[in-house]
Amino acid sequence: MSTTEAKNTGKHATGTREEWLKARLELLKAEKELTRRSDELAQQRQELPWVRIDKDYEFETDKGKASLADLFDGRSQLLIYHFMFGPDYKAGCPACSSIADGFNGVYVHLANHDVTLMAVSRAPLPKLQAYKERLGWGFPWASSFGSDFNYDFNGSLTEEEQREGAEYNYRREKPFKVVGIADSLSKQGEEPVEQNAGTTGTDVATYTRERPGISAFVLEDGIVYHTYSGYSRGLDALWSAYQWLDRTPKGRNEQGFWWRRHDEYDK
Repeated sequence: MSTTEAKNTGKHATGTREEWLKARLELLKAEKELTRRSDELAQQRQELPWVRIDKDYEFETDKGKASLADLFDGRSQLLIYHFMFGPDYKAGCPACSSIADGFNGVYVHLANHDVTLMAVSRAPLPKLQAYKERLGWGFPWASSFGSDFNYDFNGSLTEEEQREGAEYNYRREKPFKVVGIADSLSKQGEEPVEQNAGTTGTDVATYTRERPGISAFVLEDGIVYHTYSGYSRGLDALWSAYQWLDRTPKGRNEQGFWWRRHDEYDK
């Protein structure tokens, strides 16, 4: 059966090892181009202008109250993951939880390379500590409850912003009406957003007032600068499960709400 015939019958193409190798070498060229382009983009991120942070932010941490500068924990670089866990949530966002599963092994390596990696959420610290213990995480996690931090860095929005249409991922969203922001939080439509919201013990409106994102900061001569932020699909590379799935024969193979917190899968 030819490749064309295989595709026309709905089956995946099969071939000889020689045919596979030829196709694989063509793919390798594209992969190398992507790697080089990725290196160029990393350089562009590093060349973004630094923006001085003069506003005072206060956080609650395992060590007590902290300023943004304190979060660096003696290092010169800080990476913050805006984890969707609002004050009204009963549990953290399952998608953010899946992403954060990848932090546990890497944050120690980053800490020994002059980078502090941590999560920040608006939920009060006791909620974060209990959830962190439940899932067996060791990375630092701070509460910005009562602070403008999440709002200023697009990790949260107010009810008014949600009704009028807020800025997220560097574009203006449509006003919230009946169902949330599926275009920003899901590629499958509204159902996964509703299911995600349900697992946090909230409705869609409350759930989607928190947003996923990453922000980078640098501390130089006692001054904190904001250097980078990314949101939405810009976080794909941080979701390690996706990087593995992209290398499987069926790819992401997503059908609705497929991920769970790691202690919720059927044993």
